[in-house]
Amino acid sequence: MGAAAAAAAAAPVAVVGAGISGAACARVLHDAGVPVRVLDRARVPGGRMASRRLPVPGGEGVRPVDTGAAYFTVSDPAFAAVVDAWRARGLAREWTQRLHVVSGAAADGARLDPGSTSTGPVRWAAPAGLRSLVADLVAGLDVVQQHEVEAVVAGPGAPRVEGAGRAGSAAAVVLAMPDPQAADLLPVDVAARLGVLGGWEWQPAVAVCAGWRQRWWPELDGAFVNDSPLLSFVADDGRRRGDGAAVLVAHAAPGLAAGHLEDPEAVVEPVLAELGLLLAGCAAPPPEWTYAHRWSLARSPKQHGRPFGYDAASRVGVCGDAWGPASKVEGAFLSGRALGLHLLERLAG
Repeated sequence: MGAAAAAAAAAPVAVVGAGISGAACARVLHDAGVPVRVLDRARVPGGRMASRRLPVPGGEGVRPVDTGAAYFTVSDPAFAAVVDAWRARGLAREWTQRLHVVSGAAADGARLDPGSTSTGPVRWAAPAGLRSLVADLVAGLDVVQQHEVEAVVAGPGAPRVEGAGRAGSAAAVVLAMPDPQAADLLPVDVAARLGVLGGWEWQPAVAVCAGWRQRWWPELDGAFVNDSPLLSFVADDGRRRGDGAAVLVAHAAPGLAAGHLEDPEAVVEPVLAELGLLLAGCAAPPPEWTYAHRWSLARSPKQHGRPFGYDAASRVGVCGDAWGPASKVEGAFLSGRALGLHLLERLAG
C-alpha cells in the first residue's frame, strides 16, 4: 500500500467548498467508496450557484431567486448524463435558446429591440433554483456547513485542514474555490506550484433582484448588455423559473460592482433606473421589494490551461470554473469531476 493509500484508510479526503466543483469532486470520491468530508463556510451548499428565497410579488410566501450564476449550458457527455437525470426528476429545465443583446448605455440612447434576439445554445435553469442542483450532488455525503477553514498545512506527511473545532489530517485536500481564496489558505510554495498566485484581478459582481405585481417590460427571457457602465445581464426570473413571477434579476457591471462591494444596496437605484430606460424607454415603476447580493470574486479574467491543479508533494488540489476552457457552470463541474478521478488514481497507490 502506498503512502497516499495508507493515509486514505485513516483519514477522509477534505473538500473545502460546496459549490458545484467541490460537489462534483466529492461525489466521484464518495461513489467510488473513498471517505470524503465537505467543509463549507456558508449555511447551505451552492457556492456561486446561489439562490435566495424572496417574497412572491403580489402574493404570499417566498420563491427561490438565483443570485449567482444565471443559467448553465450543456455540451460534455459526462455533464449531459447528470443533467438528463436532473431533468427526469424535475430538478432542471430547458429555459431558452434566444436572448436579446443591448449595446451601450441608456444615457447614449441604447434601447432593447423587442423583435431582435440572438440564438445560442440551450440555457438551462432549475425550478427550485440552481443551488438545488448542488444540494442534490452532495445529498448523502458528509457535509459540514458553516465551517470556516483558516489554513491548509501542507508540509511533510499528510496535509491538515485547520479551522474552528474541526482541524485534522486528510488523505488529500481539495480547494474548490477561486484562486485568490485558495492562495490565502496555502503555504506560498504550494500555492506557487499549483499556479494560484497568478495575480489575476477577478471581476466582482452585484446581483440586483426586484419584484413587481405585474410585468412592465416587453416579453423577454433575458438580455446581455454590452458596453454599459451599469449593467451586464438581465433575466426575467419568472420565465427562467417557469412560474411566471414578475421578478427581474440584473447583474451590475463589474466597474459599478467594484465600487460598492461594502454597500451593494447602493447599486439598486442606478441599476433599476438603467433597466427602465433600456427595457421600456421610461422610468421603471417602484418595485414591491429589492435585494442585492455581492460577489467579490465572481469571474476569472483568464483560464488555466488544464482542468485542475494538483501538487503531489503536498497532496493538495484546486478546482473550479477558472480551470478548463471556459468559465461556466459546466466547466466547474468537469473540473471537480476530473480532480476527483485523478485523486482516485493517486489514492489507489
